[in-house]
Amino acid sequence: MKTEKWKLVRNVWISTEPSAPGIWRRKEGGFVVRVRAKDTTTGRRKEVIRVLVEASLKEALTYQEEEQTHLREGRDSSQAPRTRFGEFAAWLFDHKVAVGDIRSARGRQKFADTLAHLVGGTQGSKRFVAGFGDSFLDALRPSHVEAWKRGMAELIGAGDYAPTTVNGWLSVLKVVMKAARRIHELPVLATEGVESFDLAEHDTYSEEEPNALLPEEVPPFLDTLRRMHPAHYAMVFLGLVTGLRPSSLRPLRRRGPETDVDWETGRLLVRRSHSLGTEVMRTTKQRRRYAITLPTEVMDVLRWHVDTQLATDEQQGSDLLFPAVTGGFRAPSVLNKPLADVAAELELGKQISQRALRRTFNDLARAAQVGDLVTRSISGHATERMRHHYSSVSGGEQRQALTSVLRLVTPSAPGAQGGSSGGSLPGRGDHTKKAG
Repeated sequence: MKTEKWKLVRNVWISTEPSAPGIWRRKEGGFVVRVRAKDTTTGRRKEVIRVLVEASLKEALTYQEEEQTHLREGRDSSQAPRTRFGEFAAWLFDHKVAVGDIRSARGRQKFADTLAHLVGGTQGSKRFVAGFGDSFLDALRPSHVEAWKRGMAELIGAGDYAPTTVNGWLSVLKVVMKAARRIHELPVLATEGVESFDLAEHDTYSEEEPNALLPEEVPPFLDTLRRMHPAHYAMVFLGLVTGLRPSSLRPLRRRGPETDVDWETGRLLVRRSHSLGTEVMRTTKQRRRYAITLPTEVMDVLRWHVDTQLATDEQQGSDLLFPAVTGGFRAPSVLNKPLADVAAELELGKQISQRALRRTFNDLARAAQVGDLVTRSISGHATERMRHHYSSVSGGEQRQALTSVLRLVTPSAPGAQGGSSGGSLPGRGDHTKKAG
C-alpha cells in the first residue's frame, strides 16, 4: 500500500496528494475541501475552504459540487449554517436597537417581552403553548404558526390573555419572519396568510368602562383632585386640556438651556418622550416635534404649580416642570393612584386611567366644536383614525345630533308655514279608505 504523506496547511494536517481535484484527506479523519467558482452577481472569483471532519470522499465530492453552485449564485451556504428562530430573534432585536428602529426604553422592553413569549413559549392557567425558539427558520411553515395560534386561542378562551395582546405578539412574529426571509432567503414565509384574532367581541372600551370623563364630570373631577392630590393637579389639568400623553408631560422642562415652556408667550414645546428610568427619547412617540400656544388660564395653573407644589429642595433645583420628589422624572405609574382615588371619591362607577386624559380631551374638543385639524395639532395625533380611536361619543351628543336630524325630516304640523307640504305624520291621522 502506498504510504500517505502529510503536510501542515493552515494548522491542519492534510495529505500531500489530493484524493480528487480540490479535496485532500485529513490526517485525523475526514477531508478538507476547496471550492472555487465565479460569482455571477459580482463577476469575481470566490474561494471557500471547509474542513469536513467525518465526511466520506463521496460526501466531500457532493459538498464541493453544491457549494460551487452556491458561489456562482452569490450564496455561501457553508458560511451560513441553519439558524434557529431564537438566535435570529435575538440578533434582530439588537439590530433594531442599533439602527434606531426601536428608540424608547419602553419600546425595547415591550419588544423583548414579546420575544420571550415567541421564543420560550407562554404558560396559561391550563396549558403551555410552546414558542419557536428551537425551530430552524428554514423549517418553519404556516402550519406551525397556525398551530401556535390555536394554542393561544385556548389561552384567550380561558381568560389568560386578551386577543389584543396576542395580536401584538403575532405582529412582532410577522416582523421577525419577514426579516428572516429577506436576510436568509427562506423558501417560505411562515406567517403568510395568518390572520390576527377577531376583536369584534372584545371591547377595549365599553359602555360601562369608557375610560373617559363626560364634559360635565371634568370640573368636579379637577376640583376633587386639587383637594386630594394637589401635587398632581397641574399635570392632570395640562393633560386634559391638551391631550398630551403622560410620556410627553413627564420630560417637560420649565427652565434651563432646553426649556420647553416660554413663560412670556405661553408657547409649549412638545419634543421629548420619557418611558422608563432616566432615558429620554429626543422626539415624541409619533416621532415629531411641535408647539402648543397655551391660554393664560393654563399658564396660571402652571405658575401656581411651580410656586406652591415643588416642596423639596430637589424639586426646586430641577429643571423639570413636573419633577418627582427626588428631582428626577416621575414614574410612569405616578398618576394611577390619584386618578383612582378621585374616581372612587366621586363614585363615578368607572375606572379612570392615565389614557383617559387623552380620550377626554378629544371629547371636550369635539363638544367645544374645535376643528379636527386644530385638535390634532394640539394632541399630536398623526391621523384622523387615531383621533377617533381616542374619542368616545356620549349619549347627550347623540341625542343633540339626532334632534338636529329630526328637524330636517319631521313634517310640519298642519297649517304651519314652511316645512313639508301637508299630510299627517306616519302613524297619525285617519287612514280609513273612503268609498267612491
